[in-house]
Amino acid sequence: MKDTLITKNKKAYFDYEILDSWEAWIELFWHEVKSVRNGHVNLKWSYISLLSGTPYLKWMHITPWKALVNRQNLPWDRERKIFLHKKTIFSLLGKQKEWGYAIIPLEIYFKGSLIKLRVWLCKWRKEYDKKQVLKERTLDKEAKMMMKKFL
Repeated sequence: MKDTLITKNKKAYFDYEILDSWEAWIELFWHEVKSVRNGHVNLKWSYISLLSGTPYLKWMHITPWKALVNRQNLPWDRERKIFLHKKTIFSLLGKQKEWGYAIIPLEIYFKGSLIKLRVWLCKWRKEYDKKQVLKERTLDKEAKMMMKKFL
């Protein structure tokens, strides 16, 4: 069965060097599920915190469902629990203590009828690395344009 992408964190591909990935379940309320199914979710500034060995997703913005009467009382930025394997959590705890590593969500997608989260272990890119990435991307685009022009 093919996975259907809901949203992804595009800025993370530029800011981080991706090292490893895992699939995780995310704990959502029913009204949050309805909003996510409609695509009203943003991962731009979100990250995963391991408080006392339990992973929590922070700063994921889910717009409240429109049909909900008391929308104003719902916290859009609450901490949401993430479910991972115990071995994965222990390895992430060790890496998170090192400087420069971050655990961030990059994608939310449907796997069948379930909503899944792709969790990545990333390392911060320095400013000169980001410039190098931009140069490589522009060179790749120019090469593709030239190939398209001549073929």
